[in-house]
Amino acid sequence: MAAQAPAQAAKVLNPAFNPRTVHFWAPILKWGLVIAGASDFYRPVETLSVTQNIALFCTGAIWTRWCLIIHPKNIPLAAVNFFLAGVGSVQLGRIGLHYQSLKKQGKEHPVMSEIAKKTTT
Repeated sequence: MAAQAPAQAAKVLNPAFNPRTVHFWAPILKWGLVIAGASDFYRPVETLSVTQNIALFCTGAIWTRWCLIIHPKNIPLAAVNFFLAGVGSVQLGRIGLHYQSLKKQGKEHPVMSEIAKKTTT
């Protein structure tokens, strides 16, 4: 019993989630990406990057799952990645709706027309 006391004290004083570990700082710093992506909600859709938002969505989705598999489970990092995937999916939805409205109007998005020109030549 007495031999277990130092080990238990060390576990209490040095938990897996504390400011001296990456498990603490990774979610804190990654909230910056979520805030930056959410601030783009006010940007015009024409200025949004499809590839950037695909990257945000995929990163968020993949790392949300990974954070729940690793030990110790990093729930704060899983939460921030979940919101990162959410921000990316909302922006991709906005871009998709914008492209659809342009098609209905008979217009073509300048970026998409440039891509089409490159693929045909």
